[in-house]
Amino acid sequence: MILFIKLLLSHLLGDFIWQPNSWVTDKEAKKHKSIYLYFHILLHGILAAVLVWEVQFIPYAVLIALTHGIIDLIKLNFQKNTTKRTWFIVDQILHLLVLTGIVFLYENKTIYMFWIDNRFWILITGFLFITKPISILIKTIISVWNPENSNNDSDNSLANAGNYIGILERLFVFCFILTGHFEAIGFLLAAKSIFRFGDLKEAKDRKLTEYVLIGTLISFGSAIITGLIVQGLLLQLL
Repeated sequence: MILFIKLLLSHLLGDFIWQPNSWVTDKEAKKHKSIYLYFHILLHGILAAVLVWEVQFIPYAVLIALTHGIIDLIKLNFQKNTTKRTWFIVDQILHLLVLTGIVFLYENKTIYMFWIDNRFWILITGFLFITKPISILIKTIISVWNPENSNNDSDNSLANAGNYIGILERLFVFCFILTGHFEAIGFLLAAKSIFRFGDLKEAKDRKLTEYVLIGTLISFGSAIITGLIVQGLLLQLL
């Protein structure tokens, strides 16, 4: 675990802290002809080697630098102005996957052993269940009460914002339960109520208030129940 933390730190330093905006601009303009691209690649290799500080890790640091350069080149050549955000996310995910693979390779561990761990399957199932499946379930349940004016202000709301907020709040609740911080759930619910209070007050519609309240309670309730079930299953494996 500490090896991954060191490699993650080296990645954060190389990709964010010590990479000036001028380097990024030059790389995007010149792509493989930019000298700063190669400075960037070299920096990642040096940071990985220095932070791990083990002679036998040097070949792996070189591998990290090379794969980082390849991934960056792919992003620079395929990203467009309209797809920069998507390519940024893909780029970072690929870098993290490489670092994870290096850790398994260097520490002579097999990914297979990780995959057959029953705790992994319980956690991933719980996490996925409280995302889109629960969103669809909540939408189906409360659709019968859908107030006529609930979408009147849709132009003033971000696209799918409510759906993403619901998923994030359930993930927070799920994590709070697994870490034993039940008081944080109350804080989260209170915070959401405060932010929602203004909208509901302006709406002056009891049906809308009840509609939002039902959705919120189902969202929190499903996350709490799922978290407790997952926690119970994990405790049985100890």
